[in-house]
Amino acid sequence: MKSSLFFAFLAIFLPLFLAGAEPSAFGAGDLNVPEPYGLTSTEEVLLQNKKNLKKVVVKTNNQANEVDSLRERIDGIQSIIESISVASRKNKLSIKELNKKNEEELKNSSEFDKRFTEAVELNTQEIQKINLMLSEMSKLVDTINTTYVTKDEFNLLVNDLNKFKILVAKELKNNAKPKRSKLDSMPNGDVATKAKQYYDKKLYTKALEYYKHLIKKKYKPARGHYMVGEIYYYRKDYANAIAYFKKSASLYSKASYMPVLMLHTAISMDRTGDKKNAKTFYNAVISKYPNSSSAKIAKTKLEKIN
Repeated sequence: MKSSLFFAFLAIFLPLFLAGAEPSAFGAGDLNVPEPYGLTSTEEVLLQNKKNLKKVVVKTNNQANEVDSLRERIDGIQSIIESISVASRKNKLSIKELNKKNEEELKNSSEFDKRFTEAVELNTQEIQKINLMLSEMSKLVDTINTTYVTKDEFNLLVNDLNKFKILVAKELKNNAKPKRSKLDSMPNGDVATKAKQYYDKKLYTKALEYYKHLIKKKYKPARGHYMVGEIYYYRKDYANAIAYFKKSASLYSKASYMPVLMLHTAISMDRTGDKKNAKTFYNAVISKYPNSSSAKIAKTKLEKIN
């Protein structure tokens, strides 16, 4: 049954297929040439399908190429995205570190501000103290200026003090270790006579020994101090001279030798640079003993100072 149907099908369609497949002597019906001609309707349909198929193949190839290109671009974009992602993570870490650093700096800044404020307050207090000290120093300077002592006056005072200290030390030493002297066996009057004889002969070393013995014995101490002062005066030891003159005057200020004592005190001060006190003593001699020879000398000396 099936065989009869198959042969019937061949009997109907085979002539048509053979007719369509047979090429013309002049190339009519050849679908493979660039410009086919003499085509049957079926061949035209086949040709059109072939053209359409070719177009589809071309489009498919183009689309495949475009897909490949898109894939490459997508791969490139994916690579860029991954790079951006990595950079983004790094940026996040960097931002986190910066925030942490900023927080620490802010904290340090707050601590610095606190310490700076404390330092400013402390400096303000110190400045106030310094201003107070400057004010006190200014007052002190004013006081010093009103009671100013010149360098010469100061040196004179120091020199007098040193001489006085030496004198006191010697006397203390002598008192601490009293020595027997040949003068101890002599009457004080005889010692005084011998002392004056030595003085007149300018044997000042011996005269000093005798007069100081009399001072020690408290025999006419005012005159004894005056004579010792005179010896130091002529030896140009003015500091010791002034010390003994002052002591003599304090013991007896009405002695006959007071004009000379005051004059020599003034000259001693003048020669040691104590001009101010020298003027005072010169004027005192002139005022108290105007008719004395000491007053005349005092006037001459005073004129030289002025």
